[in-house]
Amino acid sequence: MDTPICDFVTAYALSGTSRFHMPGAKGVPCHGLESIDITEIKGAGYLYSEEGIIAQSEKNASLLFGSGRTLYSTEGSSLSIKAMLLNAVASLGSGDRALILAPRNVHKAFIDAAALIDFDAAWIMPQKPLGTICQAYITPEDVSKALLSLDRKPTAVYITSPDYLGLMLDVKGIKKVCSQHGIPLLVDNAHGAYLRFLEKSLHPLDMGADMCCDSAHKTLPVYTGGGYLHINAAADKRLFDNPKGKMPVFASTSPSYIIMQSLDNCNRILSEEFPARLETAVRQVIKVKSGIRDMGYDLIGNEPMKISILTSSFGISGDALAQHLRENGVECEYSDEFSLVLMPSVYNTQEDYDKLLFALSLVSPGKADIKEPLALPCPETRMSIRQGMFSDAENVPADCALGRVCACGAVSCQPSIPIAISGEVITDKTIRIMKEYGIKEISVVK
Repeated sequence: MDTPICDFVTAYALSGTSRFHMPGAKGVPCHGLESIDITEIKGAGYLYSEEGIIAQSEKNASLLFGSGRTLYSTEGSSLSIKAMLLNAVASLGSGDRALILAPRNVHKAFIDAAALIDFDAAWIMPQKPLGTICQAYITPEDVSKALLSLDRKPTAVYITSPDYLGLMLDVKGIKKVCSQHGIPLLVDNAHGAYLRFLEKSLHPLDMGADMCCDSAHKTLPVYTGGGYLHINAAADKRLFDNPKGKMPVFASTSPSYIIMQSLDNCNRILSEEFPARLETAVRQVIKVKSGIRDMGYDLIGNEPMKISILTSSFGISGDALAQHLRENGVECEYSDEFSLVLMPSVYNTQEDYDKLLFALSLVSPGKADIKEPLALPCPETRMSIRQGMFSDAENVPADCALGRVCACGAVSCQPSIPIAISGEVITDKTIRIMKEYGIKEISVVK
């Protein structure tokens, strides 16, 4: 597969041109990539244009993902989420105030989008809460029940799958419910770009999602910040009405050409060796998971390329286990009091897996008194997300926030999932969860 962005920039870097344009390094090696760091010079295109080498590269990506349209993001899924929601609200709006139906484990970018676009959110509460802010195992039945409970038809249903701990939802079943109600399905697939390239695709597009975002950098060989916004070829045609024009509403006017080159080069890798390497890696991860279970650890989630350990059942906190791994040369993706997440890729070696298993084998089951995690609550909404976020506010200690209205949401990073959402009344349970995740202060409406 051709790589038009990389070809253009490489030729330019070798041309000897005197650079009287941004960026300031002028191609002089300071960090190692300066020669290929350019801006929107003639021939280089513009990320938000419908023509040029970037649009050509995006068409290559669209062919690989089987989408009707694929757009690049150099600001990760945070940009793609906002653009996806704006595209849905602007394209499908009926004149009524927009409403998006979603589970509570949305990324912070969803809340920011609600404030900036000014739509309402209604929450899908699972029948069986899993007791962690990262997960919301909603079923098609949960979605159907939530839809029937609303007083107006939502603009879209929005879900996160896979979630941060590797739980994949029944996207196909949820899409069927959405279709019965004539509502599009949007999916935050930030952790699952690679799912398209499994032996049998599990990507949301192939499960029927109308739009979805992927963080390419999380699971593919792409620099941090590289991402995709996909529109399904079978989606409502109104969603194809200038989606690229909606991205710069939230984006920088100086997108990184280094990130775009990595997305471009990734097309070649995906079209050549990646699927075979992924198949081998999936088999390796299955063996590693089996070895971890044999040690007595409980694993959670069903995502093929994620290893999530429920450490609380082993009598040790996730943070303590993360520190133990760190001391033995292994760095995890995420840990909290209850769990630990590892994100292998096709580029991890046998040595990496051996080191991980050896480090885990050194840990004996503990007797630590680890509290049961609390699921995210669904408190009273006092004002819209936009009103809450843009209200005159003050910071108060979490212990003093009971009964106050949340201004800027309380977010633990990672996983960047809001514990308290703008416009909601803060409850005792909210405060307890904030403490679990180290949030000592919260912004509240004056």
